[in-house]
Amino acid sequence: MLSDEEKHYLFKLIREALNSYFEGKPFSPSPPLPEEKYPHLFERRGAFVTFWKGKNLRGCIGNIHPQQPLYEEICEIALSSALRDPRFPPLKKEELSEIEIEISLLSPLVKADPEKLEVGKHGILIKRGYYQGLLLPQVAIEYNWDAETFLRHACLKAGLPEDCYLDPDTEIYLFTAEVFTENE
Repeated sequence: MLSDEEKHYLFKLIREALNSYFEGKPFSPSPPLPEEKYPHLFERRGAFVTFWKGKNLRGCIGNIHPQQPLYEEICEIALSSALRDPRFPPLKKEELSEIEIEISLLSPLVKADPEKLEVGKHGILIKRGYYQGLLLPQVAIEYNWDAETFLRHACLKAGLPEDCYLDPDTEIYLFTAEVFTENE
């Protein structure tokens, strides 16, 4: 679990990265010091950054295989979520004051059988060949889905038949997430 200071630092970095982008300035996140005080920010963890405008989703992108410490990775994820989510037009500078940021930090993914899925606790990654679809744990709660509906939607997100989770060639990975918002 991240400390409140670590959470605050991540939101500060995201806001700085977005402002630098819109001002056309280069941005390089500076490390939080000392590492002993902010140990979680130096970990390599899967993470997603979600932008909300009111109650409407405005962007959500993440990385399950990070290559950098969290404090660096979160900035790249946030910029991708704001500017490259194919479901939405790029975020505009004028919208910055209207968006709320949500961060989801993932536990390691664990290969599991579909009956191990606990709605509200687990997120899911469905994978078969080159196809994969990931849904964060909070998605099932937001839409009031049961486990089967959650699995079916993960299959569809992967571009696979909605019952692909029943196929033994489909890999299912479960994870948990520490989810927090900027205005908590």
